[in-house]
Amino acid sequence: MNLLIKNGRVIDPSQGLDEVADVLVEAGVVKEIGTNLKAPAGVHAIDVAGKYVVPGLVDMHVHLRDPGLEYKEDIVSGTKAAAAGGFTSLACMPNTKPAIDNKAVASYIINKANTEGFCNVFPVGCITYGMGGERMAEMGELKEAGCVAVSDDGRPVANAELMRRALEYARGIGILVISHAEDLALVGEGVMNEGFTSTELGLKGIPRVAEDIATARDVMLAEYTNSPLHIAHVSTKGSVRIIREAKARGVKVTCETAPHYFTLTDDAVRGYDTNAKMNPPLREADDVAAIKEGLRDGTIDCIATDHAPHHLDEKDVEFNAALNGIIGLETSLPLSLKLVEDGILTVNQLVEKMSCNPSKILGISRGSLRVGAVADLTVIDPAAAWAVETEKLVSKSRNTPFIGWKMKGAAACTIRGGAVVFSR
Repeated sequence: MNLLIKNGRVIDPSQGLDEVADVLVEAGVVKEIGTNLKAPAGVHAIDVAGKYVVPGLVDMHVHLRDPGLEYKEDIVSGTKAAAAGGFTSLACMPNTKPAIDNKAVASYIINKANTEGFCNVFPVGCITYGMGGERMAEMGELKEAGCVAVSDDGRPVANAELMRRALEYARGIGILVISHAEDLALVGEGVMNEGFTSTELGLKGIPRVAEDIATARDVMLAEYTNSPLHIAHVSTKGSVRIIREAKARGVKVTCETAPHYFTLTDDAVRGYDTNAKMNPPLREADDVAAIKEGLRDGTIDCIATDHAPHHLDEKDVEFNAALNGIIGLETSLPLSLKLVEDGILTVNQLVEKMSCNPSKILGISRGSLRVGAVADLTVIDPAAAWAVETEKLVSKSRNTPFIGWKMKGAAACTIRGGAVVFSR
């Protein structure tokens, strides 16, 4: 479909663009950006006055559960939820069944997304076979199959020597290593953040230092090997400080956080709400403040969802027995827009963290509205008022602590490769 998107505030940090303009899309690419453009014959015009037009949002940390766990989510339902949330591209984590540790699984995901999905899907392969932490996977084969990074997300690579070799090998073939920073010995049987709330609730706590130590180790390995490293789901003030100091030294480290880590504290667990159980766990107010400051000063490069769908039967159980994780594709945008409302980020900075930076870090040709670029666009209505209602969620799963929350801001239209895949 050829489109003329008229009168929107076009924001593209990749080219320093922030002005009211029109965007012409032809043959799946951005053809022209300008004012008072006329729609050629056969071009459908959309007036988006009062809305933002930005490069399609990119979520670099999603669990699609496909193959093997499709009762929680699958590529079709997950990408449909993503499009509803304004995302045009996802990087999906490898903890599927079987895991993404070979070419066949990666190819299956790419092919299914291309034929049935509502947005682009870029697989993340395993660092180790089966995410077992013992033998390095064939990263070269994974890259050839279309994987944009490697990670054992959900499990840390406990062996420091293996992590060192993974970083060195990945640097040599030009693929990113994403670290799940967690010291399992310190985590033990913990189920939430260690602190006043865990003590009051009588739940075993996970200390912040479990994340901090692992972050420090992997940053030091990246520095020693001169290799790029990305730290997933940063949740502690210690990790923010470690990464900030490493960047100041010139270490090739980037990182992400998720909306729940700058929106909620571990008080959300009160009532033993398993929808507030995740890994890493929700932390305390000073951690939330540090995450916001890290976003503001550029220490934290990206906002990702860590979308982790689970079936009701896996959450409607005792807190200790519940699985970790929440869904996030449909609530990420309004929760992140709150950072703009609160003066922590500008709209341009938010677009950088939700589109431009993840594209750059993953090395994918997205995150820009330059003429000739693939026409992945998100039209954002910053004033849209809505509530999170269980029955209206697009994801197969419902495990979110934000049910009933009043939200402000939403994707009005999501365009992938010039085709409208979602419209509110």
